[in-house]
Amino acid sequence: MDALLGQYLPILIFLVIALGLSGVMVLASYVIAPQRPDSEKVSAYECGFEAFDDARTRFDVRFYLVSILFIIFDLEVAFLFPWAVVLGDIGTFGFWSMMVFLGVLTVGFVYEWKKGALEWE
Repeated sequence: MDALLGQYLPILIFLVIALGLSGVMVLASYVIAPQRPDSEKVSAYECGFEAFDDARTRFDVRFYLVSILFIIFDLEVAFLFPWAVVLGDIGTFGFWSMMVFLGVLTVGFVYEWKKGALEWE
C-alpha cells in the first residue's frame, strides 16, 4: 500500500509547489503593484462601449452570429492542423472525411453570410 501511495508523492509535491507559487504571485502583486483605483479603472467595460442599460436586456442577434462565425473558424483551424500533419498516414478516407467536415463548416459560413453577420453597421 505504501508503494502505491508513494507513486502519488511527485503529484502531491507538484500540486503543493504550484499552489504555493501561485499564492506567492498573487500576494506579490498586491504588495508590489500600486493600488490606486480611479473611476476609469473601476468602470464597467463591455464590447468597447460604456454600459448604458440593465445587464439583462436583449442583445442584437448579430452578436450571436459573430460568435457562431468565430466558432466555425476556430473549429476549422483546430482540426486542420492535426489533419494536415497526418494526411499521409490516413489516406483517402481521412481526406474525404475532412472534406465532409469542411463542407458542413461551409454551410454554416454561408448561413452566416446570408443572415448578414459579415455586414456590420
